[in-house]
Amino acid sequence: MKILVIRHGALGDIILSFPAFAGIRAAFPEAEITLLTTAPFATVLARAPWFDRVTIDPKPAPWNLPGMIALRRRLIGFDFVYDLQTSSRSSRYHRLAGAPPWSGVARGCSHPHANPGRDAMHTRERIAEQLAMAGLTTPAPPDLSWLTAPLPIDLPARFTALIPGAAPHRPEKRWPAAAFGALAATLGMPAVILGGASEQPLAAEIIRHSPTAIDLTGRTSLPQLASVLAHAQSAIGNDTGPMHLAAALNIPGIVLFGGASDPALTAPRYPDGGWPTILRAASLADLPPADVAQAVAGRHNRGSPPF
Repeated sequence: MKILVIRHGALGDIILSFPAFAGIRAAFPEAEITLLTTAPFATVLARAPWFDRVTIDPKPAPWNLPGMIALRRRLIGFDFVYDLQTSSRSSRYHRLAGAPPWSGVARGCSHPHANPGRDAMHTRERIAEQLAMAGLTTPAPPDLSWLTAPLPIDLPARFTALIPGAAPHRPEKRWPAAAFGALAATLGMPAVILGGASEQPLAAEIIRHSPTAIDLTGRTSLPQLASVLAHAQSAIGNDTGPMHLAAALNIPGIVLFGGASDPALTAPRYPDGGWPTILRAASLADLPPADVAQAVAGRHNRGSPPF
């Protein structure tokens, strides 16, 4: 049996889909399963035990005839398709693929996620319900040991991971670096600052306030990032992909949300479905470091659903 799974999105979206990926593999252990995703995640997900093949969706424009023909070649020949992206773009792929048996929201598909309230569900529950309507249940939390890689440097025995960045086009999702620095100075253990190379100025500002902090921004691949997070006592950061990764690795976390995002729909989740501690402010610039420090002092108790 040949199965196609479609999942794009940002890093957090991919991580929230891990239980679904594992559930599809558990339901079809002998199937040949292909993942259609975007380039940033193809190399890492090729290491996962859930897929036999990972292919990249170039997302051609509808008027790009050669691109659409090439995409169709990627889509045809499957016995079943699980469209976990369920966007207008991925739904159009249903007809492009020849209308095979299909789980998703494409018009006329064989296994629709027929819940008119699906857009008000958290990503994790929405995908789980979609699969359930297609006859699948998600298994126990998946093993993520495949994801880690050797640590980039020797790390302190105990440290807190700080995630000060967010998507470049979403500056409203960032707690000020100076606030992270003030918090780092109160932690009672070293802080390890994680993120991409573009977050290096944020790390420099944090270190200005807390000189013992360790800057790893721009120095970790995704598997190395997972390894660092797996060794952390806790993680504190904005609503961004690495915080989803920390939660998936069951690392206690505090996630900072501004008014532009709804944690009830997109917050990181622990493997058992539990919620990290979530702190919200209409503007993250108004969230005092003392409030975050108080949550740290509460030993990162698992949070309640934010609704």
